[in-house]
Amino acid sequence: WEIIKGTGIPTVGNVVVAGRSKNVGMPIAMLLHTDGRHERPGGDATVTISHRYTPKEQLKMHTKLADIVVAAAGIPNLITADMIKEGAAVIDVGINRVQDPVTGKTVAMLMKNTIIAAKRMLKPTEL
Repeated sequence: WEIIKGTGIPTVGNVVVAGRSKNVGMPIAMLLHTDGRHERPGGDATVTISHRYTPKEQLKMHTKLADIVVAAAGIPNLITADMIKEGAAVIDVGINRVQDPVTGKTVAMLMKNTIIAAKRMLKPTEL
């Protein structure tokens, strides 16, 4: 989510999240789907969730309409170039090798979330 927000990619539109895991796919789908006016604002996107058993041709029908495609199913090359419409953003959540990865951002977000969790566990007087 932080990477998407940081790029300025508009999230109001069609999004395909290929992957339904409780740790990656579903949280991303919910963040992109959540109302932008919510206490934890989301992307206001229309989200389609697919998974490893979605037939490739059916997946392609959805990805061809998507403004953003998130590959989070854990299957190399599940999403291929011929499945993406011109101008769409593709976000790969880690299984495919890329020339220009954003690994530092992932570690930074992990550290940020660890600090937030630690602060929540401490009483305000202990901070």
